[in-house]
Parts: sequence; C-alpha cells; structure tokens
Amino acid sequence: MRVGVEVGGTFTDLVAIGDDGRLKVTKVPSTPARPDEGALNAIDSAGLDLSQVEDLVHGSTVATNAILERKGARVLMVVTEGTRDILFIQRHNRRRIYDLFYAKPEPVVQRRDVVEAPERIDAAGAVVDALDLDTTMTRIAERLDAAEVAGEAYGAVAICLLNAYVEPAHEQAVADAVRKRFQNQKVTISSDVCREFREYERASTTALAAYVQPVIDAYLGRFGEALGARGHRGRFSVMQSNGGRLPAAGMARSAITALFSGPAAGVVGATRQALRSGFGNIITFDMGGTSTDVCLVRDGQPDLAAATEIDGLPVKTPVIDIATVGAGGGSIVWIDDGGLLRVGPESAGADPGPACYSRGGQRPTITDCHLVRGTIRAETFLGGTMQLDRAAAEAVITPIAAQLGLSAVAAADAAIRVAEANIVRAIQRISTERGHDPRDFALLPFGGAGPMLACRVAEDLGIHTVLVPPAAGVLSAYGLLASDFVHFESRTHQVRLENAHEAEIRGVIAEVGGAAAAHLRDLGLEGDVGLKRSLDMRYVGQAFEIPVDLGDRTPEELDTATIRALFEAAHHRVFEFDKAGGSAIEIVAFRAGAAVSPGVQPDLSGDAAAASIADRTSFFERGQQHADAPCTTRPGESVGVAGPALVEDGTSTILVANGWRGAVDSAHNLILRFEEETTDA
Repeated sequence: MRVGVEVGGTFTDLVAIGDDGRLKVTKVPSTPARPDEGALNAIDSAGLDLSQVEDLVHGSTVATNAILERKGARVLMVVTEGTRDILFIQRHNRRRIYDLFYAKPEPVVQRRDVVEAPERIDAAGAVVDALDLDTTMTRIAERLDAAEVAGEAYGAVAICLLNAYVEPAHEQAVADAVRKRFQNQKVTISSDVCREFREYERASTTALAAYVQPVIDAYLGRFGEALGARGHRGRFSVMQSNGGRLPAAGMARSAITALFSGPAAGVVGATRQALRSGFGNIITFDMGGTSTDVCLVRDGQPDLAAATEIDGLPVKTPVIDIATVGAGGGSIVWIDDGGLLRVGPESAGADPGPACYSRGGQRPTITDCHLVRGTIRAETFLGGTMQLDRAAAEAVITPIAAQLGLSAVAAADAAIRVAEANIVRAIQRISTERGHDPRDFALLPFGGAGPMLACRVAEDLGIHTVLVPPAAGVLSAYGLLASDFVHFESRTHQVRLENAHEAEIRGVIAEVGGAAAAHLRDLGLEGDVGLKRSLDMRYVGQAFEIPVDLGDRTPEELDTATIRALFEAAHHRVFEFDKAGGSAIEIVAFRAGAAVSPGVQPDLSGDAAAASIADRTSFFERGQQHADAPCTTRPGESVGVAGPALVEDGTSTILVANGWRGAVDSAHNLILRFEEETTDA
C-alpha cells in the first residue's frame, strides 16, 4: 500500500492506494497547533495497518507556519565584516507606496545576533582578505556560550559570507570549526542552500533555512517515531515546493524546500491526472479551506520560479510557480470602510472554522455562503460524515446582508461572486500577464471548494473546458504519491553567449546536472535519473534575467545558436519583443533538476460506479434560482451530466453551471464543456 498525507490549513487529507488499485480517501479536520496529530488522526480514521505501507509521503505547512508565526529557532548569523546590516537594509523598493507607516519586512534574525567574520572574497572568487578563523570563532563562541548561560540558546548558526556562491572555502572552514567545537549545533551555510548572486536574497534564504531547520528536524523526528510505533517500516518521504519529494533523511540540508509542499503536491497530482485524459495544457485551481492556489501547466510541465517570498522575505530556491489569493472556503466575508463587500484574506481556518461547523465561528465565510445559497447540502457534506448548521450560517450572514440591503441568499451569492473575481484575477496574473491566453488551456479545479466555482471562473476567463478529477477534494494527497524524488542545483556563472565560450557553457551545464544527480545517489535512491536543465539569461545591460528552459537536451546537444533561439523565443513571449541577432546575450545562472521515479505510478481511478440521481435540490447562483435541479453522485464512465446540477463525490461538490454539460472519460475525469446559457424549463 502507498499512502499520501497532506496537512492543510483546515483539513488533513489522506489517500491510500493498495496494490490491487483500490482507493481509500479520508478527510479530517487539521490541528493547527499540532499538525502531526492531524496526520496521525487521518491515518487512524482510515484504519490503516502501517506495517503494510511500503511508501508514505507527507506534506505539511510546518515550515511555513514557523516563519509566519515567528516560531522558528533563534539563529546566530555569521557574515563578512562590514555587511552586518544586509538583512535589514534589504532593497529600496516599497511594497505599499502610499502607506505613510510602511515598514520593511522583519527578518527572522535580530541585529544583535549577527557576527562579523574578518574575510573577503571578490566576485571572481579570489581572496582579497584571508579568513581570520581564530577571531571569527572567538566571536561566535562568545555569543553561543553567553546565550547558553542566559537560558536563551541559539538553535542554529547561519553562515553567509560575501561571494561564497563563487568560492565557498571560507564558509566551509567556519562551518567545520563550529561543528567541531559545538557538536550539537545545527549549521547552515549559504553555499549549500543557494549558490547564486544577489547578496540580500542569498542571505535571506540562508537565514530562513537555518530558522526552520530545527523545527523541521524535530517535527519529522517526532512524526517518524509515531509512525514507527504504529508499525511502519517502509519508506518515509517529504514533499518539497519544487514538485518533488525527498526521503525524510534528505531534509537535513533542505528544510527550506518544504515551505509550500501542499500546493506543489496539488499541482503535481492535477498534472498527472490531466495527462491521463490527454490534457497537457491546464490551469490548476486549488481552492481549499484557507486560500486558493493557481498554476499554469504547459505541455505537462508546471512552470517553475527561481525564487519566491514568504511574509515579504525572499526565498531563492526553485518552486512551482503558484499564485495564491485569500479566497478559500474559510475566508472571512466582510464589508470595508467604503461599504464594499470583501472576501479574505483573513480565514477562519480549522479553529474555529466557519460558523456552520458549530465550533465557535462567529463570522461569515465562503463555506457558510455556499450552505445558505444551497450549493452545499448540509446532510451530504464530506459524504455525510460531517453535519453542517444552516441556521448558524444564516445568522452570521444576515448582518452583512442588512448592510447591503439584500436577502441573506443574495448576499451569500454576491460574496461568492467576489471570491470568483479574486480567483480570476489570480489566474490572469499567471497567464495573460505572462503572455499566455487562458482560452488555450483547460481549467482543472480541485480542493474541497474548487469544483463549486470552476465553471463560472472558466466562463469569466473565456475557458470552455473544465476537467474535474475523481476525489478532487484530496487531490493534493494523491499528488504526494504521484511525485518523483527531485533535487535542484544552481550556480551563478556569468558568461557571454558567444562561440568562444561554447565549451565553457557546456562544461558548467554538465557540472550542475552532475551535482544534482549525485545528490540523489547520495541519498540512496536507485533508478534512472532524469535531468531538466534551464538557464537564467538576459541581454547585456538588462537588470534582471528570464528563465530559458533547455528541456532534456544534453550538453552535447546544445550550442550557442540553439541557446540563442530558445532565449529569444522566451524573451518575446514575456516582453513581446526580442533583438534577434542584434544584441549581446549573457547567461547569469545555470540550473538543473534531477528526478528519480519512486516506481509504480498510482492510479486515482478508484472504484467508479454508475451515476444515480440521489436527489433533487434547489440552489441560488449568480442571481438565478435553480429549482428542482438534479443532484447526483459522481457519474461512471460515459455517463453524462448537464447543468444546472450538483454532483457530489464525497470529498467535494461539483457545481455544473447553466450552459455546461459533459461526461466522465476512461481516466474517470469529468470533462465539462461550455455550450451556451440556457434557461430553466
């Protein structure tokens, strides 16, 4: 048996797939203060015998929460003498230019916890000032010993020396000395985390990696022990932000890569399931309890970003390029000072949750709105395993409705339309604003709330195809099992794209790819290693670079003409122009991702059954009352469905809007297509 457990902000999802192909899904409330308890509750609720589980993959928000809630380790930061304020000066840009009280994002390291090392290496890797290791260690030891005596011990040491991305010798010497003298101290060095230029971004990434490493180590150790106590002896892996997993032991140097594991797993699961139906170009739409995540997938490959941010702080590590908005099922509905109806970003989360959960929630959420307008049925929520309180939902929405001069049902519908508009805007950011026409893609919704809004979101974007996978509410947990083992390496190495440098370029491409593959081998992973390579490139004189995908081309298959053509095409797609053959081009950074398949790919088909009309229902949607609409269980293969209708599959509700119809295909995906708006008979 193979098991994926994904801890979300509101629910913890589990997918278990046996060797016979039988599918078991479980959804339980998350426990935000103790996420491992939520994961274990899901395992217990599913009634799994962990001794029979050969592959368990886990995704959680532990690293994310540690940063957002400022509950990571106390970090001692070691920097080159003269650069003590690098984390605090940051960049000159203001994120809110009209905010008179704007303050820069607060680093996770205090200024008093920064130690300067006498040393300097220049941008070419040459030693300008030799490392004074004795002075450096004296300064570090004084801080560590004093903190220990005061009962405020440091949990980690982060080392980020100037230009260490070119020559890491000084960093490694300091790290070796700290590990030798303080054997229990966790040490993170920038050349292990981020071998790229731009000092602030590299320093921020290193500090954040050190900040979350002790938290991740403790969490995985505790969770691993609990699994072992329940009889698990199989493989235990952890999902990363880049769409791949690593063995839990491999996270000892890679905790920072686990920041956005849940959203990344969802994209992987969506991509794999869409390919089964022949859809390589999709826009994924993951609407859970807390937020909505969207991602663009081209030719079966999700876009990767070289960096991201969390709480305003840059993280320079490859991540699946996901845009997030505060429009989840638990997002709070409110009216701003100008009298406008707003949704999110604040969420009721798992505790107390929406008012209809009867756990103390006192403010209206999108889930409450769905219940009031009838697009969620109280008696069948989560397959009937969780009862909802419609009266409580109406009670919290009524004050909003009164302010707007609407009925409770109309106000609930209006709030959902605001959420839809927020999601449309997020999808435009990853498509239209980057040179992609969303009409060329199918929309794939998942998460507990995604399939309820998908048809209308697609209409607003001009998308005419919606693909809803089976067990859409737990697709992220399935994505954990569908993911490969992945590791990325990168190097900043600036070189002109000229024939004279062709051998040098090929050599660096080969070196970075080899390092990525070697890391997976060092973790004991067997099997064929696949490599995907890319370059960060720009015209000489440009301030910032763009990623250029080299695909699976080997270094021997790449020459300057091929790389130039790939760059010009990428540049034109982003900026609508290129300087074909007319300007000098340079490569700034080399990247490679190595992947090893975990073995048998899981199948999400499960036990498909023929559709049955479970009931007739009535719901209000986009200003129109749909009376006596069909409410069905999820159809079996070739069985059709036409809107307006509700389809319930146990993990989510699919709203088939007026004008949409479709059927389930051989991959058990429900393919809906927009025809034209019809009226109720």
